Amino acid sequence: MSSSSAVPAAKPPIRDALVAAAFRLFLERGYEQTTVDDIVALAGVGRRSFFRYFPSKEDVVFPDHERCLADMTAFLAASGAEHEPVRRVCDAARLVLRMYSENPTFSVQRYRLTRQVPGLRAYELSVVWRYERALAEYLRGRYAGRPDGTLRADVIAAAVVAAHNNALRSWLRSDGEGDAEVAVDHALAYVQMTYGRSADAPAAPARIGPVRTGGQAGQPDEVVVLVSRRDAPLWRLVQELETALGRS
Repeated sequence: MSSSSAVPAAKPPIRDALVAAAFRLFLERGYEQTTVDDIVALAGVGRRSFFRYFPSKEDVVFPDHERCLADMTAFLAASGAEHEPVRRVCDAARLVLRMYSENPTFSVQRYRLTRQVPGLRAYELSVVWRYERALAEYLRGRYAGRPDGTLRADVIAAAVVAAHNNALRSWLRSDGEGDAEVAVDHALAYVQMTYGRSADAPAAPARIGPVRTGGQAGQPDEVVVLVSRRDAPLWRLVQELETALGRS
């Protein structure tokens, strides 16, 4: 009879083992009470291995952000003139969402940890700023030469990050329940509705006023005509209409 031996499970990559060990200790002991020596001992590697992958203990909490930032930068660099710029930066922000949604359990654990440790919160804010800067640099290139092009780029980049993070954090606070993609899509749609216009021309303000077709002012045959860009946000048209009709 032939005998078969069990095949040992493959060891996880060192980087993944370090992340897993770090979060196990953070949850058991607390972040401040866990040292790099504790992490490498549990992972079964040396200190040099830790610092080969992570410059500091803070970096092991955010192991995928560098890769995600590189992916975002490459995505924006591959953009062409055919891409509407606001939609493009919204799509770039979805790369960050994908990183979080790939591992909801880990993402929720990290969110809880950053809420407890002020130093990690500050680190996270610096990471968010780097994402925002990447979006703004792309938009500055698209709006170069336009009046207030730099201002427009920076405002839109900040709006994209704020909308994305608002939806993402709501999902994290719910312990990853529900569909994060739906929530983020809803938030980013608001940004596109507000800022998404042709890159060639700024939106013209709506012009509104009465046009007499006969009779006296205020009679039923007085017509109100609204003139606006086709891509102007609906809320702005309604606001102008209510003002003209005296209902504001």
